[in-house]
Amino acid sequence: MPLQAPNLDDRRYADILAEAKTLIPRYTPEWTDHNASDPGITLIELFAWMTDMLLYRLNQVPERNYIKFLQLLGVELKPARPAGVELTFTLSRDDLEVVIVPKGARVAVADSGGEPLVFETDEALIALGAKLVAVQSFDSFSYSVETTKNQSSGQWYYPFGKHARPGSALLLGFDSPLPFTSQQVNLMVYINTAGRQEEGSHCDLELEQMPAPAGLVWEYWDGRFWQPVSLDKDETRAFTRSGHLYFQGPGASLPKTKLGKVENALYWVRCRLESGEYETAPRIDAILTSTVHATQALTVRDEVLGGSNGRPNQAFQLANRPVVTPEHIESAVAADGKLAEIRGLRLEVDEGSGFKVWREVEDFYASGPEDTVYTLNRTTGEVHFGGGHGRIPTANPANSSANVVARQYRYGGGKRSNVGAGTVSELQTYVEAVKTVTNNRPAEGGSDEETVAEAKLRAPMEIKSRNRAVTAEDFEFLALQTPGVRVRRAKALALTHPRYPDAQIPGCVTVIVVPDSDAPDPLPSENTLSIVCAHLNKHRLLTTEVYVVPPHYHLVSIEANLIVRPEADLAEVKKAVEKKLATYFHPLLGGENGTGWPFGGDIFYSDVYRVLLQQDGVERIENNGLYIWLDNERQAFCQDICIEAGALLYSTAHTIRVSYRMQE
Repeated sequence: MPLQAPNLDDRRYADILAEAKTLIPRYTPEWTDHNASDPGITLIELFAWMTDMLLYRLNQVPERNYIKFLQLLGVELKPARPAGVELTFTLSRDDLEVVIVPKGARVAVADSGGEPLVFETDEALIALGAKLVAVQSFDSFSYSVETTKNQSSGQWYYPFGKHARPGSALLLGFDSPLPFTSQQVNLMVYINTAGRQEEGSHCDLELEQMPAPAGLVWEYWDGRFWQPVSLDKDETRAFTRSGHLYFQGPGASLPKTKLGKVENALYWVRCRLESGEYETAPRIDAILTSTVHATQALTVRDEVLGGSNGRPNQAFQLANRPVVTPEHIESAVAADGKLAEIRGLRLEVDEGSGFKVWREVEDFYASGPEDTVYTLNRTTGEVHFGGGHGRIPTANPANSSANVVARQYRYGGGKRSNVGAGTVSELQTYVEAVKTVTNNRPAEGGSDEETVAEAKLRAPMEIKSRNRAVTAEDFEFLALQTPGVRVRRAKALALTHPRYPDAQIPGCVTVIVVPDSDAPDPLPSENTLSIVCAHLNKHRLLTTEVYVVPPHYHLVSIEANLIVRPEADLAEVKKAVEKKLATYFHPLLGGENGTGWPFGGDIFYSDVYRVLLQQDGVERIENNGLYIWLDNERQAFCQDICIEAGALLYSTAHTIRVSYRMQE
């Protein structure tokens, strides 16, 4: 049976007060006025309140012991995670070839309220002066102008036509009063996946090392022929996922011409499908120029932590926290000659021969006395050095108070950083010729620090799995513990392949992950799927084939006619019922226990009936008028609804009609 922390004394204020009053006749029979107005009763109430506080503190002792045991097991609270967003910059002048937006440029959220939310660009951006004013698709037979769809939210188009034959192409028309740039061009491509079954990420394959499903060739029109363009990087893997495209601009060799169905003379660059076939033709939501990824975090440089005193087990404190782990890990040669991965903090120590980099490790157990290593608690910002296991930083008389320096780190995070589209717009870093900046899509990926209650639930599975994924529970637990992302729920389906959901495939495991999000139907990003895959790949058995996929949702809506009690307010009851239903079907907050609607959980008509009747103010359901809509289709009256394995529910609106009963 599970261990339960004992309640050493469960008495409360009312119990203590009542017990004290019962003792009055025994010890002071002459005291007969026991009303609240009596000064003696006032003193008893004061002492009862103080005793209640003492008992509360006493009962925290088991809680403290529990936390200490978690620390002995190495279970620490997960730090808050920052949100990421794509920022698009607009230049103030047309007669500019490019403008360099430096790495670390800061853009704040307008009217964030309270503490400001600031995003920093993760890399330098070459903002293009030429504007993307025309988009055409060529299906190897005819042209289609897709400019309006590319510029409109909620619309998509086929870049190579509906059948994506070899020879089809996507043509991009740029306009500028200047010759086209010869510098690198950065395009942000948003791929549309709505309504398509997600195959997810295959966890033992590196996508960057896999061949793309089709061979694409980038070219520019020189007035007579199509000439090749040097493609530097394609994060989209031939338009199969959202990401950036980088290619070298042709420069002055690219003239303005008329092409296809566009009447204006423009600079034309195209992407041609040369070879290969898509299983499903790609669809594009939008292609944007002058766009760069930014993270809700601030960079700190050259922060002095203090000076080493030459003693073992020294600890230093960073001024800001939590420390953000970067997506791209840099490396440097450490003071002991080994390669150091900079996983968030670049720590340097001057032992008399100049500042040198030290290596971050998870613990000191595998470190020798000469290894220049340290540990970092990202949540608290504490830096620890070893002694015996791990080298003790030598005291430096020439710099006794400042020979330990945090050369660079980033901090930030929190669920509130998941701001909506068009809100990150206040440029705080001066960049010449930049007019505006905004985010066309919402920020995502931000999460708050893990609570102690969540850590308690995680601890037993931490011991049980021992970092090996064998059972379905192991896969679910390890997916929830993936560093770098905040996964709220996970479901492992054994013998399941995402491409063949109706067949049992030996050795296959499909893991469904639900991220921490305020959306009614939380969907993990491609980055989250890839990170969870990489984590599970380290712990799976060699013979196990693992896939990580987003959840499949069904939209639920309840239609009901409610009779409200005469003393209740119609508007309040209607609002409360709609809120209760939205929570009941929520993938993170719903279900009978409030931990989220169960994966593949059926909808029982009687349970929905009970949820409505349990709301305060509801007297009954008029003529049993309760109907369940699933994916905008009304289901059979008074029938339970089966949900396939692994699917979840969500709701956005309900049709609730309220009225008072008619007086007879």
